[in-house]
Amino acid sequence: MKGRASMWLGLAALLLTPCGVAHAAQICAIDLNGNGDAADEGEMAVCVAMAGGAAQCPIEQTSCVADASGQYSCPLGAAYQCLTPTGGGTPSCSPATCINTNAMPIEDETLVDDPGPANDGPVDVDGNCLGTIEIFGGRALRCRPPGASVTFQNCCKDKGEIVKDGMGGSLSSITTKIAIAKGVFTGMKAAYTAFKAGATAAEAASAGANAIIVGIDPTSIAISLAINFMMEVLLQGCDSQDMETGMLRGSGMCHEVGSYCSSSILGVCIQKARGHCCFNTKLGRIIQEQGRPQLAAFNEIGWGTAKDPYCRGFSAEEFQALDFSRMDLSEYYAEIEARAQTDIEIDMEDKVDAYLSIIKP
Repeated sequence: MKGRASMWLGLAALLLTPCGVAHAAQICAIDLNGNGDAADEGEMAVCVAMAGGAAQCPIEQTSCVADASGQYSCPLGAAYQCLTPTGGGTPSCSPATCINTNAMPIEDETLVDDPGPANDGPVDVDGNCLGTIEIFGGRALRCRPPGASVTFQNCCKDKGEIVKDGMGGSLSSITTKIAIAKGVFTGMKAAYTAFKAGATAAEAASAGANAIIVGIDPTSIAISLAINFMMEVLLQGCDSQDMETGMLRGSGMCHEVGSYCSSSILGVCIQKARGHCCFNTKLGRIIQEQGRPQLAAFNEIGWGTAKDPYCRGFSAEEFQALDFSRMDLSEYYAEIEARAQTDIEIDMEDKVDAYLSIIKP
């Protein structure tokens, strides 16, 4: 297990600069489990230097066999070349081909940057909305499981409930606003930007926490947990959208649509991503999941695709057409009933105190 971990660390060091840009390196990737990609653990490696300037993939590397005349052949088949190690010894062969990432660069899918519904549209003199109203609208986000682009760390790992459902919200949060989700976005972007500019993980996390508090009520987020979360994922090579998705996903505010290939080389997938629709509250996610099957407008497109999730909110007419008696909201009710009002007040005070202790010298 220790040797395997060292192999992944070596691969990450060769492929990634501090900013995540790929170096030129001989790498190889092979679909060992037959699932159609090479993005899983053990399916990608840095090629080993061999005699004569050649390179060989260490995945399923096999010693060649000598015949009576001393000529070596690969037991995997005549199509595979036997190469001698740089220090001499028995030649070996491998079923995987080495790829020069300088000549054949890694191809990354364009990241979907969904701003979500606008916070507020134009209104008339009486305060009536003149634009499109979206009730429980969300944003398309993605996170990446272990793979080449994230140094084989899990940027989709749930870290528990950090954002508290409904706290700091208002009636406007069920119309056009998604303030909590956008507050998390602002914080994750600030933390990531600071980290890439040279801040330590702790300094970057504090910058992220400050940005979150500017955007949302500090009682809506467990600040100490958020600080620890940001520090951990920044050190794992996750980007700001990985961080944002992870925080909202762990807080029960995201619906996972599916997975897709986000990075490939020569047509072989080496990094997957999981597409989500993330909402302002857990209740918003639950009502979207329970309500969409009732509406014909969602029958064909559903949740869209993993790469391009369809996260729009309900129109006023669609929302009025929903039959809440057919919805199972027990997940939401159970969470509310489990907490007494005094517990909520104490929790809110603790979160504010924790935040103040962090930002004050």
